Amino acid sequence: MAGNLKDKEAYQRLNYLHQVRPTVSWPRNTSNDALARFYSFTQRTIAKRLVLRQDPSVKRTLCKKCCSLLIPGVTATCRQRRKGRKTRFTVVRCLSCGQTKSFLNDPGHCLWVDKPEAQLENQVQPDPKPSAKEPPKAAKVKSQQSKSNPVLPAEAKT
Repeated sequence: MAGNLKDKEAYQRLNYLHQVRPTVSWPRNTSNDALARFYSFTQRTIAKRLVLRQDPSVKRTLCKKCCSLLIPGVTATCRQRRKGRKTRFTVVRCLSCGQTKSFLNDPGHCLWVDKPEAQLENQVQPDPKPSAKEPPKAAKVKSQQSKSNPVLPAEAKT
């Protein structure tokens, strides 16, 4: 499947930027945070420019406002909230800019990416357009009906 990708090099670059971000930002200092933000910003820019879809787990590790890496307890706070009796949310707050993200915390919830119809192998391919040599099916049916039941002129019926 990797050979069929449209922008294989772009996906490889996004993968590299995603993997190098945590290793760069781990010793906590300002220059490392700035470099990790630059990598995150570059990753987001490449994905937008080439219109590439990223996995939701990758997008959840980035702050949309300041492009910092969201590490629970280090650069972000994570809280469990309830709305009503049964609806639970995980609220992630960036400590750099204060931006919050809310994620549904339902065990029965399935992301569209994880569903079988989202996979390229499971999608139904449309039929190719009918060729000019073959008449459309509706024309075939009408021609067969006219041969089996010829229409008599109005004078012949009376």
